[in-house]
Parts: sequence; structure tokens; C-alpha cells
Amino acid sequence: MSAVLDRVPKGLLVAGRWRPGAATFVVENPATGEALCEVADGTPADALAALDAADAAQRRWAAVPPRVRGEVLRRAHDLLMERIDEFALLITLEMGKSRAEARAEVEYGAHYLRWFGEEAVRIDGTWKVSEDGTARVLVTRQPVGPCLLITPWNAPLAMPARKIGPAVAAGCTMIVKPAEQTPLTTAALAEVLREAGLPDGVLNVVPTTRAAAITEPLLRDGRLRKLSFTGSTPVGRLLMAQAAGTVLRTSMELGGNAPFIVCEDADVDAAVEGAMTAKLRNIGEACIAANRFHVHADVAGEFTRKLVARMESVAVTVMGPMIDERQRSRVAALVDETVAAGAQLRAGGVVPDGPGYFYPPTVLTGVPSGARISREEIFGPVAAIRTFTSEAEVLHAANDTEFGLVSYLYTQDLNRALRMVERLETGMIGLNRGYVSDPSAPFGGMKQSGVGREGGNSGINEYLEQKYVAIDAGRA
Repeated sequence: MSAVLDRVPKGLLVAGRWRPGAATFVVENPATGEALCEVADGTPADALAALDAADAAQRRWAAVPPRVRGEVLRRAHDLLMERIDEFALLITLEMGKSRAEARAEVEYGAHYLRWFGEEAVRIDGTWKVSEDGTARVLVTRQPVGPCLLITPWNAPLAMPARKIGPAVAAGCTMIVKPAEQTPLTTAALAEVLREAGLPDGVLNVVPTTRAAAITEPLLRDGRLRKLSFTGSTPVGRLLMAQAAGTVLRTSMELGGNAPFIVCEDADVDAAVEGAMTAKLRNIGEACIAANRFHVHADVAGEFTRKLVARMESVAVTVMGPMIDERQRSRVAALVDETVAAGAQLRAGGVVPDGPGYFYPPTVLTGVPSGARISREEIFGPVAAIRTFTSEAEVLHAANDTEFGLVSYLYTQDLNRALRMVERLETGMIGLNRGYVSDPSAPFGGMKQSGVGREGGNSGINEYLEQKYVAIDAGRA
């Protein structure tokens, strides 16, 4: 363990050099509550120095041939896969997820680098004759420019990779601000990209405990041309307001409140299996985690019995701890409040003794209408179940939220599936499937769950500007 930590840079990456900060902060192991190490705590001056480096490198990097940019990403993919166990251990140490899930995250994140390495050579444009025949219309796409990429703690490798990949492929330079809870994996990823051939200044990394203090001057600086943020909706709203001052391009992957719908004709065993994935993956600390379980009254008893049995079979030490005491306390308070309001606790719900920030897989039934646990993103291993009796009723309940990231739907009726998929107000839907993440698919939400898409064929467009050239063709 110490050897892995020793190899990770603990400073600020600016213009190709890891440098110390004026101060440091502690990175904690959530399984024990103990300190892992100290990391440089970036300042506004450090952030502006990183923007200086990104701006200085932008023109040179944009001129690098697409194939060369793509090969950097492919080499980084290969290096990550060669070191998958080392990166998995690092993720487990600073974020807490199980080693198996951490390995899956490394593979998932690496595949974003591979995907966008292939997209780099497919950046295209158009050529056509103008409507009146007097001009030729040339449309090209070019890098948007220096980017600020703000990443969350719940996927410390996959989320940076999902943003860095298209930025590199498009020819953009960047500043990455990782979450203060999980800066180590991002630093290690940056070293892999440098080893793969990414030039100095293209990728700069500024960990900090003062996120607002460093992002505000960056967003006011006209050299920055793009903001990509993954995190909560309230913070996203604030950043969008600040970005308006310089009319920045923004990509926002914000909060979720995912409904998990089980219709009366569903394969209940498959639905339970999907629920385990959609609820407990990443310890429930995921924006795409199932948040509200809507189960038809005809199958609610069977679904609940089977889900309780499965949830009780998962040991908290195997599932992993929550990120910190603050998050665990928030989840525990939501559960206690819901039970006090009349819900039935069917599994879990008791904070275990011992070190670390563990919380057991928990099932609640009879959740009251309007309960806060149904309105807010839980971000923990808690399944809150309500019943329904009609398609119209459940669609209204599913869409009755300002969020619109993902839905899960279990039914064996094709006609019903098509009807409900069209009416569910979310950017992604898992149909008879509890997992939707895929580098080749567009990831993003509707309403207040975000703006733009990451991944898929459209992901690179977030980092490209269109430029139209009208060429005079004269008249014959």
C-alpha cells in the first residue's frame, strides 16, 4: 500500500512540473478514518498559473495531428490496463469502494480514453453549395480552447477520464480540479497521460480545499473558454451563473433522482438483480443510482421480500464505506426521518460500530407521499419503496421532480415499454437493465440534471466550435 502511495505525486501539476503548494491538506481513508497522506492545497494564484500554462500550450496542441492526439490516448489506455491493480488499490484507499468495483472503474475509465482516441481522427466538417449558387459553404470544427474540468469524488478515475479524453482528442488544453476527498487517483492518471506523450502544459492539475476561491477567478478570465462540471445541482447552478459573465461553453452533469419502476408483468427476479446493481453499485454514491423505487402493488410483496434478502446478504465491509462522516450522517438522518414519518424499516438502517464510515444496505417500505427521501438524492445504499396501481400514476410520480438524469424500467410488455420510454423525462433509461454507463453512449440528463452529453459520438462535440466560411464562387 505504501509503495503505491509513494509513487503518486502530491503536488500541483503546472506547465509539466509537479510543484509544492504553500499549504497541504490531508487525504483520508474512509474505511478507517485515518490519514493516507498530505496533498498540496492549491490557491487562486496556482489556478491562474495553471491557466497561464494551458493558454500558452493551446495553439501548439491544437496544431498536433489528430492521429497523434489519438495515439496519446490509446497509449494511456494501455498503461492503465497494465496497472489496473495498482489504480484499483488507490481508488479503494481514498474513495472506499471494493477492489472489484475499483477494478471495474479503472477499466471503464480507460475505455473512455480508448473511445476518444478513436474519435480524434473522425472530427469532420461539411462542404456544400449555397442556396443561390453564388457561394460555397465550408464548415469546420476546431478546439474550443482552454477548459476547466471539475470532477467529483465518487469516480476518481472514470470522471476525469470522461472529460480529459474528449478534450485531448479535440485539441484542447485543460485545468483539472479534482475533488478534495480523492485527488490521488487524478494525479496518478495525469502521470500516465504524461508518460503516454501528452506535452507539458496541456494537462494541469490543481487539488484544493477551496474550490470556490480558485474557480471564481478562472471563470472570470477570458482566456478560459470551456467549463465541464460533474457534481450537485446547486453547485452547478452557481457555476453556470458565474460562467455567464464570459459566456463560457458549459457541460453540466448534475444531480439525479432516478425512479426504478417495476411493472406488474416484470420478471421480478431480473428486477431484483437490476435493483442491486442500480442501488448498491458504488455504495449507492452515484448520480445514476436508483433513488425512488416504484413497484406495482401486485408484485410489491414478492419484490420486497427478495430485495430484502439480497440486501441483507451484503456485508458492509464487502460493500465498502461511505466517503466521510458527513455523508453517512446525512443518509442516516434521511432514513430516521422517513421511519419517524411512518415508513417501515425492512433491512439495515443502523450505523455499525467500529472505525470507518460504513452504513448497511437498507430497505424502507410504505414511504409517505412527499417524503424528503423521495425528493432528494440519497447518495447512499438505501432503497425507498412505494407502490402504484396504474401506468399513468407511476409516470406522474416518476416525472414529478426537477431532476431528469436516468430512469430504470422493468416490464415484459413491448408496447408498454415503448410508451413509457417516450414519456419518462430523463436523458437515459435502463430498460430491463440496472446499468446504463457506456463510453460509446451519450451520458447526460434533462431538466436540472444537466446540460450537454459526455461519451458517445456526441461527447467530443462539447469541446469543439463550428466555424463557417462563405467562399465566393461568382456567377457563370
